[in-house]
Amino acid sequence: MAPEGLGTVGFVGLGNMGWPMARHLREGGVDLVLHDVRNGHAARFAAAHGGRAAADLAELARASAVVITMLPNGDVVREVVLGAAARPSLIEGLAPGAIVVDMGSSDPRIYTELEPALHERAALLIDAPVSGAVSGAEAATLTIMAGGDAAVIDRVMPLFGLVGQRVFRTGALGSGQAMKALNNLGSAGCFLLTLEILLIGQRFGLDPQLMTEILNVSTGRNNATDRKIIPHVLSRRFDSGFALALMAKDLTTAQGLAEVTETPTILGTPTIDAVHQALAALGADADHTALARWLEDRVGTRLGGPGEG
Repeated sequence: MAPEGLGTVGFVGLGNMGWPMARHLREGGVDLVLHDVRNGHAARFAAAHGGRAAADLAELARASAVVITMLPNGDVVREVVLGAAARPSLIEGLAPGAIVVDMGSSDPRIYTELEPALHERAALLIDAPVSGAVSGAEAATLTIMAGGDAAVIDRVMPLFGLVGQRVFRTGALGSGQAMKALNNLGSAGCFLLTLEILLIGQRFGLDPQLMTEILNVSTGRNNATDRKIIPHVLSRRFDSGFALALMAKDLTTAQGLAEVTETPTILGTPTIDAVHQALAALGADADHTALARWLEDRVGTRLGGPGEG
């Protein structure tokens, strides 16, 4: 039985983030029904952690009082909820009062299409994207940015407590997605600037690891110096678990928000452009920390490389 009597929870999307999130829900006693686009993936989760795999999305929806989607973008969310190419979708099976919780990163503008369609079924929708990367999903320490009706958020709050550490109520439906996209724009900008600083320093003769350690106890400290430079860049592993393509998608959302609010992006535009250039050069499979490789190629210096600088 799910916390607070919520009943069975459907979970759609068992990727790098979704798998550990669903695992924490199971460990918290939540009855899960599962679906993933990869054949057999949901069944493998069920075999390892419990719950059961649904044959399709409509079956999952019929069994669920709450459906969590953890999907790569809003287009996929729209397809899962409303259907495409004659495949079963969530909306075919949702009962009145069912709650859909979009916990992936989506463009908030999709909700102008999803919310009316769900309303016709007397189903409810909130957005609750997360921050904290794969490590946060593994440790159940995610930050959750929840937008939508406060009473609906209250109903699913026990589920949030099983996968995250802090929940922020951001306002109306879509505000969580806006906050997530803007957060990732800030994260990308800090990462790129930090890489530039380290490259300048190395070419001057400073050691980039020493620089990172100094930055981490100085005013230049940021998420990149804290969590990315040493374990993922200087190690040459480039394996944070967050794809460059997903970062680019979130930055495109942030750019759309700037346009609709008519806000100039003096630093944001070059950051967004750089990420898209890196994506074109490195490919969709690249980790976002591989931005360092793209910048190194442009500068002609490899961070931490022997004889470089």
